[in-house]
Amino acid sequence: MSKSERQETVATLSALLKETPHLYVTDFSGMSVLRMTEFRRRLRAAGVSYVVVKNTLAQRALAANGITGLDAHLAGPTGLVLTKDPLAAAKILGEFAKEFERPTVKAGLVDGKTVAPAHVKRLGEIPSREVLLAQIAGSMNGILYSFVGALEALREQRGTAS
Repeated sequence: MSKSERQETVATLSALLKETPHLYVTDFSGMSVLRMTEFRRRLRAAGVSYVVVKNTLAQRALAANGITGLDAHLAGPTGLVLTKDPLAAAKILGEFAKEFERPTVKAGLVDGKTVAPAHVKRLGEIPSREVLLAQIAGSMNGILYSFVGALEALREQRGTAS
């Protein structure tokens, strides 16, 4: 790879990092081409980018964007998951890792803060917005049903007392 190609790669990666505020550093060693293709397809369907890059070029791009704390995790085969929605990417990473045991998350950057792999796993376990709203609606429905039942009992009690 010539110097101009490396500079172009760093510039492209820096631009991607500016567009996407969240990223996860993954180790994709042991993944077959078929699994990697399936993994990228799932990420792309969620609007997430996956970039396999040389570690030194990733370090330069991260430094150019003022991102620190991930240099120690840039060793070995490294893929960067770049996303605007940290929950969707973490969910896909978790589901794929459960199915195929790869890729493993080395670290992440969520809202400008470096996070551990356990944090990324917990992010992936959070239910989607629609599920959370449905749970809230169900809880409110149960409360209202109980309240109506109490009012009916009170009305019947007052009706029999008079």
